Amino acid sequence: RVQVEESGGGSVQVGGSLRLSCAASTYADSMAWFRQAPGDRREGVAAIDGRGSIVYAEAVKGRFTISRDNAKNSLYLEMNSLKPEDTAMYYCAADSTFAGLTLDPVYFFYWGRGTQVTVSS
Repeated sequence: RVQVEESGGGSVQVGGSLRLSCAASTYADSMAWFRQAPGDRREGVAAIDGRGSIVYAEAVKGRFTISRDNAKNSLYLEMNSLKPEDTAMYYCAADSTFAGLTLDPVYFFYWGRGTQVTVSS
């Protein structure tokens, strides 16, 4: 079992930046960030595997950067040029049954409680 906990959310203005962190209790090969706004489905933001392969959602390409520190069992999401539509609860997820990288939440076993990101204009 992997326990994960997010931190780093907050409120910023349009164009601002935030860095999210996720601490995992042990190593997990597949890790990802998801987000969910009120009334919307949970959607994948970015995923990374233990070898550093990465996939991004089209909506965040060029603005967000996912990274990990395997020695610290930690996952990060650097978010730049934030837009109001980035406002959501952001979740860290670990351990996917998918053979490869995926942004489909159905494949991930372990989830944090989320950290809120609010972007105001």
